[in-house]
Amino acid sequence: MTKKPATRESATIVPEHRRGTFLPTLFGLPLTSKAENTVYDFMKRLSPTDYDGGYWNFYEFREQTPLFLAPASRPHYRIESELTEHRGEVSAEVAGIVATLLALADLTRRYESEFFEQRFYRLLIFSVRHPEAAEIARVTG
Repeated sequence: MTKKPATRESATIVPEHRRGTFLPTLFGLPLTSKAENTVYDFMKRLSPTDYDGGYWNFYEFREQTPLFLAPASRPHYRIESELTEHRGEVSAEVAGIVATLLALADLTRRYESEFFEQRFYRLLIFSVRHPEAAEIARVTG
């Protein structure tokens, strides 16, 4: 029996006219602001040298299924943090996926929330099919 290779999947950047609904859809309206700031905080902890705020791209899968956000101020970020044993440079998209995964895991634990847990597993499943899945796995260990 021949094993089929995993299908690689990529996300698309949310168009400007739909950015306003992305975060409330991903995180739920009651905790949108807290969840968004949690992602930014994890990014700062992951890449204290390279990340210092800025514009973020929002990514969706299969149009209008929100997945993650990623910093857009540079193409790569150096990961050097106590959060992961990985040390090295990753793409902005990988950095965003990792920061969003960490934030969703933290929010799931903090609020004992099935809503956040479902978002976490949706992104985790997506990440193993991502073109940079090996790099994501190295960072998340």
